[in-house]
Amino acid sequence: MIKTLRRSSLLSPLLLFALLAPSARAHIGSPDVYAEGNAGPYKLSVVIRPPLVIPGVAEVDVRVLTPGVHSILITPLALVGEASKHPPSPDEMKTPTSDPTYFTGQLWFMASGSWQIRILVNGDQGPGVFSVPLPAVALGTRPMQPGMGIFLAVLGIILIIGMTGIVGAAARESQLAPGASPTPQRRRSGIIAMTVAFALLVTGVILGNWWWKSEAADYSAYIYKPLAMNATLAQGNVLDLQIKDPGWFRARSLDDFIPDHNHLMHLYMIRWPQMDVVLHLHPEPVASGEFRLPLPSVPAGDYHLYADVVHASGFPETMVASTSLPAITGRPLAGDDAEGHATPVTGSGPGTNSFQLPDGYTMVWNKPATLTARQPISFSFTLLDRAGHPAQDTVLYMGMLGHAAFVKDDGAVFAHIHPSGTVAMAALMIAQDENAAAGSGPPAANPANPTKPSMNMSQMPGMAMNMEGDHLPSTVTFPYGFPTPGRYRIFVQMKHASTIETGVFDATVTP
Repeated sequence: MIKTLRRSSLLSPLLLFALLAPSARAHIGSPDVYAEGNAGPYKLSVVIRPPLVIPGVAEVDVRVLTPGVHSILITPLALVGEASKHPPSPDEMKTPTSDPTYFTGQLWFMASGSWQIRILVNGDQGPGVFSVPLPAVALGTRPMQPGMGIFLAVLGIILIIGMTGIVGAAARESQLAPGASPTPQRRRSGIIAMTVAFALLVTGVILGNWWWKSEAADYSAYIYKPLAMNATLAQGNVLDLQIKDPGWFRARSLDDFIPDHNHLMHLYMIRWPQMDVVLHLHPEPVASGEFRLPLPSVPAGDYHLYADVVHASGFPETMVASTSLPAITGRPLAGDDAEGHATPVTGSGPGTNSFQLPDGYTMVWNKPATLTARQPISFSFTLLDRAGHPAQDTVLYMGMLGHAAFVKDDGAVFAHIHPSGTVAMAALMIAQDENAAAGSGPPAANPANPTKPSMNMSQMPGMAMNMEGDHLPSTVTFPYGFPTPGRYRIFVQMKHASTIETGVFDATVTP
């Protein structure tokens, strides 16, 4: 019965995309969600630490960047569908310290799915609402601590011995007169009863262990398995990407992707292990589960490929592949495609905070003094012109001031970050449209297609651009936190006039 209920919950349209997980996890090895946005007049910085297992508890931290907030309520609800219109009762966040701008809370997630956390703010300027998408799925299991296992095993042995003794005493002495000694027959009856009781108890333990392993195996099938991708070089220097479902859940679709920044797929190609060449490309679908792209000029080498897609439910996924390429003389870069070149990554030195770009411009990182794992950081990068002044000709790159990719040098972490955070922009737009449908926020989605975001980038929370005179800012910031200590390379892309620049920076992160 439990298994049936669990599987039926995956099929429920109210949970929508229980089959598609990230983290979570749309990012490789980076499970925590970082987001910045506006709840009405209040700017918020949000960190969500999803549960490892489902059911499980997500931890939510909110930093209020606008004064005058009195209270914050949070509630989990489905990202799209009928369930998104019927939120449960919200939970009030706490202020655990003397800092009135810092709020914390916890939310239970009882089933996998494409969710959102709706944040309701009340303050001096009235109420406000902001939603953060959260793909919640089981990513693993929590093993029992060895000490606890030993304690429970000893306790079980004591209980079996005690129960066996109680049954034997009952069979041997329960019908004796007070003070009378048991007869040999009664003693034999006690021994027989103890033997039967012991056999039954051991059998129960064996059957319980079998049931436990069966449930564990069933739950292992419930753990998220990302889409698989295979990359090959076809004739004419065409990169062919074949996407396959590993069989985790048969209902997962390979042709329901929606545009994110006007593209169905964002592909990062990074030469490995040097990490000295990066290309940000946008393959197009040619069949269900297949994307293709004529390659630009590419130096020879081994490449790690990271492909971001977003499903119609708002659920993002990142697929990983690798390929070896010869030196390719291909097409010129066009549209939103971009590339960057740097010196090979090394394991020593703090890395520079200034990167010289090919056309004479410079990108500068306002680097913190220390970088600590799992600490929220606002990464700030500034584009300088040839004279060393803040660039005056900055334009939006795919609807925002910049894109960034954080990649660990062992390949264990890849995260494609926006100024609004780690969440997929298409999912964030869906979430805000749901807020509008609930009576707050920007204009709602097209009722003919409620899963199609109706907002443009300039309307997005966290995307408001303060014009500097008659031009856009030359500085872009990204909210993020390194998931683990180690060596990282950061690729930052900004655009001025018709040129897309790629800055490359190295970071060493401490525990």
